[in-house]
Amino acid sequence: MPKVLQPPDLLRRIAILEDRLARLERAGWERDELPLFPTSLHGLVYEDNTSFTTYWETIFIPRAGTLALAMVTIGDVVSAVNTGGEWQVKLNDTTVVGSGTVPATFTYSFPTLSVSLLPYLNAGSLKVQLQARRTSGATTGGKYGAGGSIGLAPTYARLL
Repeated sequence: MPKVLQPPDLLRRIAILEDRLARLERAGWERDELPLFPTSLHGLVYEDNTSFTTYWETIFIPRAGTLALAMVTIGDVVSAVNTGGEWQVKLNDTTVVGSGTVPATFTYSFPTLSVSLLPYLNAGSLKVQLQARRTSGATTGGKYGAGGSIGLAPTYARLL
């Protein structure tokens, strides 16, 4: 006896689609990690400059609405003198989109930042730089001889 092909049941197809949609909504949005590259051979860069120095950077094509950044910073202690500073995130070498302080202690801090990329969605490329500078502390000694050093490194960069 020949097999009869049943016409697709519309209600069954809708139930399958609703189930797939529910699974996607439970999974949430997928996040893309943005790689940042050090501008030095060190992993956690220590510098003793009093002007802003780029520690990490990348160039990418913006295809998401938000860049979520988290960093780790650390100050220094040289001969019982605490050294601190400032950090900033710069876009395209001109626009500072976030800034903060590096505590003048030899302990880690973990600043976070959320950057809107909406003004840059039509751009061909976007440069992101993580920068820091020393603002207080020892003026001699330290790792490079010009005073206490501060460190800055990203812990994550996600395109949301």
